[in-house]
Amino acid sequence: MFYTTSSSKIFIYNYNIYVHIWCIFIVLFSLLREFSLDFNIPTEIEDYLKVLDNFIEKEIKPLEKQEDNIRFFDHRREHARTDWDRDGLPSEEWEALLGEMRKRADKAGHLRFGLPKEFGGQNGSNLAMAIIRERLAAKGLGLHNDLQNESSIVGNFPQVLMFRDFGTEEQKKEFINGMLSGTHRIAFGLTEPEHGSDATWMETKAIPEKRNGNDGWLINGSKIWNTGLHKANYDMIFARTNGEDGSAIGITCFLVPTSSDGFEIKEFLWTFNMPTDHALIEMKNVWVPENLVFGRVDRGLELAQHFVHENRIRQAASGVGAAQFCINESVQYAKNRKPFGKPLSTNQAIQFPLAELNTECEMIRNLVYKTAWQMDQMSKPEVAKNLSDKVSMCNYRANRLVCQAADQAIQTHGGMGYSRHKPFEHIYRHHRRYRITEGSEEIQIRKVAGHLFQFIK
Repeated sequence: MFYTTSSSKIFIYNYNIYVHIWCIFIVLFSLLREFSLDFNIPTEIEDYLKVLDNFIEKEIKPLEKQEDNIRFFDHRREHARTDWDRDGLPSEEWEALLGEMRKRADKAGHLRFGLPKEFGGQNGSNLAMAIIRERLAAKGLGLHNDLQNESSIVGNFPQVLMFRDFGTEEQKKEFINGMLSGTHRIAFGLTEPEHGSDATWMETKAIPEKRNGNDGWLINGSKIWNTGLHKANYDMIFARTNGEDGSAIGITCFLVPTSSDGFEIKEFLWTFNMPTDHALIEMKNVWVPENLVFGRVDRGLELAQHFVHENRIRQAASGVGAAQFCINESVQYAKNRKPFGKPLSTNQAIQFPLAELNTECEMIRNLVYKTAWQMDQMSKPEVAKNLSDKVSMCNYRANRLVCQAADQAIQTHGGMGYSRHKPFEHIYRHHRRYRITEGSEEIQIRKVAGHLFQFIK
């Protein structure tokens, strides 16, 4: 018979405990590895960035330089882009160049990257779009990505997805195909002269009216900052059809032909950032048939909110990229410029502001990436409920950051920075508007506070 001593029993007992603990540790380590955060950019996105870089160098840069097209990007850019004698509208040559860029990008398979495959896209995720938009903006001004008019080799098509999700079958067939082929251009008419951030107070009204036995609507009112109307053949007009002022219910969206009787462009408003395509319009007894109601009657604001989170996160990513460009250019200039016999970069008055901006850039970039990734894990209603405040954080802080970075770049570069021979004034003028449009800074902060104090649930 085999006997064990008490010390042996203790050893075996302790050994078993150690084995169990070790097994538990192995299991937990495996789980942690499986669910750990990975802050590396996914390989497929990194690979695609290289494809885009190659496309820019081979296709876009040569187009940018041929036949003095560089005039649209050097110190002559504002003058070259603007037809001063035609209400300050974009010049035909400038828009033709943008059209050629989009044509080449579409042929190469890049323009529709963010769209579903059913529309010729690649199902680009929010994370992919954010990383791409940031990287393109960080390259500086160029034909590859000039967001003065939302132009990029990787396009943003919110209206296509609006028609997919809200349009009738007839509307989907006509307008989605039309927008992608270029036969249909649709402006967006939400803001009014007396009502800006709060669209629920809307003076534009629509009432039912039959004409020649056909059901339809009679629209009266005005819209401002109605972008793209110099080329649009339809305007997405939001009008109150029911309910009281201040109510989100009772507003309907209409697809109004810009050729309609009573539809009048009063003027194109000149802005801090020229050229302009931002119109003030009036509608007097404009009649549209029932089949041009877009979405549900009285639920039009659902359309206006449909793509807001995707737009804001992509806009934030572009802001981070443009800010990083300003920082990088300033650092390089400070290292090369040697007033008083030593590089500017040796002065803490130069170092510290740029170090602060670079720190802010890094933090906002990571929040943008994280939020975009989280958006990809959720449905639209879930994003609106759980991430709306995070998207607002990204948006207003990135918009503020790029303006600060552009201003600091001007200061660092001195007189040359203030001139149009450097791109910083252009970057500032463009991105400054985003602290107002797409939801003003104050609206975004109010959204964050609403979640913080649980006023929004």
